[in-house]
Amino acid sequence: MNDLDGRSALVTGGAGGIGAACARELARRGAKVTVADIDDAGAQNVADEIGGSAWTLDLVDVGALEDLELHTDILVNNAGVQTVSEIAAFPPDRFRLMMTLMVEAPFLLIRAALPHMYRNEFGRVINISSIHGLRASPFKAAYVTAKHALEGLSKVTALEGGPHGVTSNCVNPGYVRTPLVTKQIADQARTHNIGEDEVVTEILLKESAVKRLVEPEEVGSLVGWLASPHAGMVTGASYTMDGGWSAR
Repeated sequence: MNDLDGRSALVTGGAGGIGAACARELARRGAKVTVADIDDAGAQNVADEIGGSAWTLDLVDVGALEDLELHTDILVNNAGVQTVSEIAAFPPDRFRLMMTLMVEAPFLLIRAALPHMYRNEFGRVINISSIHGLRASPFKAAYVTAKHALEGLSKVTALEGGPHGVTSNCVNPGYVRTPLVTKQIADQARTHNIGEDEVVTEILLKESAVKRLVEPEEVGSLVGWLASPHAGMVTGASYTMDGGWSAR
């Protein structure tokens, strides 16, 4: 499949997990992919694998993004972190960092990419949100807040970008088999005072009709389609991939 031949793509948080899966899928479809991550070695490894390029990028340093100009046709905002804590004990500095990384940085990258997309009358903004962009869970105040904000940013981008051939959508997976989720299992076990096996069955998959974790490649496949010419009329949408969690 070469429906992205001649297109350029930028994937943040691309050194592993969902980001690496997205980078591989976009490259498989023919795009020239820039793998951006704070982990320079990890980004380079993925870039070497797919014939792309690596960009060592600290998205928390938003001052460095304010005057950025991006010449990319496809932007995948994927980078993110998680913190599990009740609100009363949530560190304010951690809350601010998560807002910066998962809301302000995507805004600045979209802002930097749109002029190029508008000139070419083609663009794809794909925001890796979460089922937590549509539903809340306890002990995840910053993550839920950030993902809800990302949903709003994505919709505004869709409305402004539509007349210029630019689409903007969110992908909303449930729990994906990544190191981020693996770490959450231990954090949730400690927070809820239960065993790690119970975390998987009673918290992570409790609301899902399909009782398994999402695979990163499944997310990458949806991102690849949203980036393709076949998705030109799909914009302002949120695509759930949650095993039926949000059907309740």
